[in-house]
Amino acid sequence: MEEQNQQNFIPMVDLKEEVNLMGQSIIKSVTDVIESGAYVLGEKGKKLEHELAGYLNVSYALGVANGTDALYIALKALGIGIGDEVITTPFTFFGTAEAIAQAGAKPVFADIDEETYNIDPYKMEKAITPKTKAIIVVHLFGLSAKMSQIMEIAKKHHIKVIEDACQAIGTEYQGKRVGSIGDIGCFSFFPSKNLGAFGDAGLVVTNNKDLYKNMFMLRNHGSDKKYLHSLIGMNSRLDEIQAAILLVKLKYFDVFLHLRKEIAKNYTENIHKSLKKPKIYENREHTFHQYCIELDQRNELSAYLLEKGISSAIYYPVPLHLQEAFSYLNYKEGDFPLAETIAKRILALPISPTMSREIQENIINCVNEFLEEKGSK
Repeated sequence: MEEQNQQNFIPMVDLKEEVNLMGQSIIKSVTDVIESGAYVLGEKGKKLEHELAGYLNVSYALGVANGTDALYIALKALGIGIGDEVITTPFTFFGTAEAIAQAGAKPVFADIDEETYNIDPYKMEKAITPKTKAIIVVHLFGLSAKMSQIMEIAKKHHIKVIEDACQAIGTEYQGKRVGSIGDIGCFSFFPSKNLGAFGDAGLVVTNNKDLYKNMFMLRNHGSDKKYLHSLIGMNSRLDEIQAAILLVKLKYFDVFLHLRKEIAKNYTENIHKSLKKPKIYENREHTFHQYCIELDQRNELSAYLLEKGISSAIYYPVPLHLQEAFSYLNYKEGDFPLAETIAKRILALPISPTMSREIQENIINCVNEFLEEKGSK
């Protein structure tokens, strides 16, 4: 890469620009925590839980250490363990199925819808067996899965629904925010997420009081009273400093989501029509945690953009059923052809709420120039 491009390199998400915007407010909030002497399960965490419960329109919200823990705690709160099966998508981050295995259950995969990249409800239902106890639905890249069909299938078969909304906070489906539709919703505040902390952090939400009580204890060593432990839990408490940072960023959140949608709109309208681009669906709001395109020359375009000083990323290059860690499940190549095909074609472009119009146009022009060189029509 040329020296000039190195100096002006465009990252996938520009967290430094967010700090420039909110830095002083964040520093003050963190200083307040430091001076308070309360660093775990303090007032900032409680306030964040209250505000996010209101934002998501749920009865209960609990801060946890990260999004993977959120999924594990959700599974354990539902009593899922050895001998149980949990259905999910093979086209997502490893942590989704990892949490199932950590809980002692068997991950069972069902192929995806080629337009949304989310689990196909029809294929999901075909994977249900007498051992199926739950479905983990991933709202990938900020777009909701088909929750009406999924909830109908779950009710029909008497199985629970966990929403993996780690990439989709603020996303709506038929007027409801994702995470509030199933039995339990799980969120991640990893720094690169649309609402990101300055480290790991997560959230579980529910409208069920008994599930809330279970998760409340599970995140804190199975205890709801100091030194009294009703069950085997874990240490997964949201750090008070991260809660303070998230409270500041939450004030900007809806504005940032709007800006993401505007950038996505600009991409969609101006990137070459030969590429497959994200679709917008009625009654399903997209919050664009990632903006992904598809093309046969994916690797070539990625290399071309890098030469121009523009980052890109592949989410995800290897579907979960082909990961070495899940070889014991005995899946093979060809079992989930849509997930496998898209894994070879998908590419995410930079998208950040602070991205200037000039940077957007640079990215669009570079993508189009590559396609013109390749003779796209």
